[in-house]
Amino acid sequence: MTDATTEFFRALGEREHEPALEKANGILRFDLSNGKRRTIRWTLEIERGDLRVSHRNAKADCVVRADYALAEGIVRGEINPVAALLRGAIAAEGDVRLFVLFMRVLPSPPRPS
Repeated sequence: MTDATTEFFRALGEREHEPALEKANGILRFDLSNGKRRTIRWTLEIERGDLRVSHRNAKADCVVRADYALAEGIVRGEINPVAALLRGAIAAEGDVRLFVLFMRVLPSPPRPS
């Protein structure tokens, strides 16, 4: 059984092209800590919506650091990534605009009732 984050990035890589990212160019790397001194890395290369997903430790235009459990909640649509960024639960370094564009492909968090 795979987790939601792995499934999300695997599905993104299988798409090969994402229209919502056609205005994006660059490398976005996610360094996700699982609390056991281990970092799980996902690298997303975007060229006008064309996507390549890997685990490479590539030099990136934007590096996003977060706890793996938080990433799980974000890709499930349970946690708002903007709110997490604003409260410091996510750290984004470099061209943060690339991360903001990437948010277009994330599931929407539930709206308060």
